[in-house]
Amino acid sequence: MNSRFPAVLGGTMLVAGTAIGAGMLALPMISAGMWFFWSVALLLVSWFCMLRSSQALLEINLHFEPGNSFHTLVRELLGPFWSALNGLAVAFVLYTLVYAYVSGGGSVLRQGLAPVLGSAPPRLLASLIFALLLAACVWWSSRVVDRLSVLLMGGMALSFLLSVSEMITRIRPATLLDLHGSGGQMIFVWGAVSTYLTSFCFHSSVPSLVKYLGKEPRTINACLRYGTLIALSCYLLWILAADGTIPREQFKAVIAAGGNVGDLVAAAGNNLGSGLTLRLLEAFSLLAVATSFLGAGLGLFDYMADLCNFDDSRLGRTKTLLITFAPPMFCGLIWPDGFLPAIGWAGLAASVWSVLVPALLLRAGRRRFGRRGYSAPGGRTLTPMLLLYGVLVALCHTLFVLHLLPMYR
Repeated sequence: MNSRFPAVLGGTMLVAGTAIGAGMLALPMISAGMWFFWSVALLLVSWFCMLRSSQALLEINLHFEPGNSFHTLVRELLGPFWSALNGLAVAFVLYTLVYAYVSGGGSVLRQGLAPVLGSAPPRLLASLIFALLLAACVWWSSRVVDRLSVLLMGGMALSFLLSVSEMITRIRPATLLDLHGSGGQMIFVWGAVSTYLTSFCFHSSVPSLVKYLGKEPRTINACLRYGTLIALSCYLLWILAADGTIPREQFKAVIAAGGNVGDLVAAAGNNLGSGLTLRLLEAFSLLAVATSFLGAGLGLFDYMADLCNFDDSRLGRTKTLLITFAPPMFCGLIWPDGFLPAIGWAGLAASVWSVLVPALLLRAGRRRFGRRGYSAPGGRTLTPMLLLYGVLVALCHTLFVLHLLPMYR
């Protein structure tokens, strides 16, 4: 175990770092209807299903050579149709997430600059400044993004621990249990399923782990378990802190105002005051959105460069920059408050490549390779369980958009 510790630690941080990001900021807002106990239950179900789907992907990945990408697995086992559909789903998720981060980053930047400037800058200007600065880093080089991401992630972790630990000391049991309200309704679970799925999307890391650690199922499986447990713990603490300090009734005003990150921080400020805790919360929110923007933006940048066959020259990178960031930035200017619905739509598309495709890969892989070597937990029930979960996510999100969304407002 001692010889495996560095590898397990590094892989665990990769999984946790990929999963944890700005999507967690949406959890308290999308959970307002069902409130704390239903939120915890859905969080545990989402964690379990997404862990199992990553283990299914690991089983299949071990039958291929280290370095083979997710798309290679899909093309070899499921054919060109599913390969194209999977690619479209990945592109849609990345574009939608970049748009969500443009919206969320501008919102929290505007909230943070208000006390410094004396008044809040225009929302469109804040979103534009946020997006242009980070997009310029992606255009400059991947090395800049790598080094900047390390700094931002360190600051995000520190500000998260400091702000959430202080918020937890201010939890009011009556607020957490919603003693003066209905205590949450189970029906709102269906509206949150896709957003919770997005919070555990790290499956692109599985081929990377196989590439860097080799065919070591015990080590990689430990990374998947520990990394997702770290993400689960952070989400539990965050929901506990938010639901325990912001009354459920106030979330109606947050969602009515647009349901953006800045609105959530402002609501927290009304209950925490304007002291150090609020500044730390603003810093955590901004760093989380910036880190996620860089991660999703770089992934989309490389994906579009490969798809469009643009070279790595300054001109080629400029072309890639425009096709990567112009659409989400344009949408951010037209719909500046799309953070919350965008995270949900990203979860809907992510259910294809992070749940349904791994389930189909597992079925096809076991037919071709049998059950030799590492076998994902769950046996024969794993494939139907993942298929059921993926279909439920799609149906629940559609039901939410058509029938439940007005109940949030």
